[in-house]
Amino acid sequence: MAEASARPTTGERWLDMCAGPGGKAAVLGSIAHLRGHVLFCNESSEHRTELVRRTLRALLDDGAEIYVGTGDGRELGSEEPATYDRVLLDAPCTGLGAMRRRPESRWRRRPFDVAELAALQVELLNSALDATRPGGIVGYATCSPHPAETIAVVGEVLGARDDVVQEDAWPYFLDAYDEPIERIGTLPSVQLWPHVHGTDAMFFALLRKTR
Repeated sequence: MAEASARPTTGERWLDMCAGPGGKAAVLGSIAHLRGHVLFCNESSEHRTELVRRTLRALLDDGAEIYVGTGDGRELGSEEPATYDRVLLDAPCTGLGAMRRRPESRWRRRPFDVAELAALQVELLNSALDATRPGGIVGYATCSPHPAETIAVVGEVLGARDDVVQEDAWPYFLDAYDEPIERIGTLPSVQLWPHVHGTDAMFFALLRKTR
């Protein structure tokens, strides 16, 4: 994949599908505001939607074209098909990749949580792709190293669709000095590790809608 192939162009419509509490939405909103794009932020509950609005308040006051609403992400694909140029799906997950910061989380999860969340992640990812226009990009992220929430979700979605291809996400991951981070394995998806990259155990896959 050429590095420029996933770069946005002027006047695009971006979607942060699971935007709460708003940290990533603030970053996306700042970039969108500078480049003349429109950002749509979705959350599944009114409480989390309000958190997003609070986080984005300064950008909204500055005239950024950002819209925040409440809805079921699983339904966005059918409600707004082929609408967005770029979609970020930071999906609900077990959060097992953040245990270095939240060690108590290991006591909050049960083995069957993984299966339930993986099923939700598949639904959300399919919806995100349905909401993406042909040629558009979906970034699928989880704060988890568990294969059932990462490569298995991507593999299940890719195996059931003929309108999506996976692209190499590694060239977009740079360190503080704008140098490529250490690549592990040959898969196009990125799995980060605390002991290698100094981050949470985060996962990211880049999918392009072909038609």
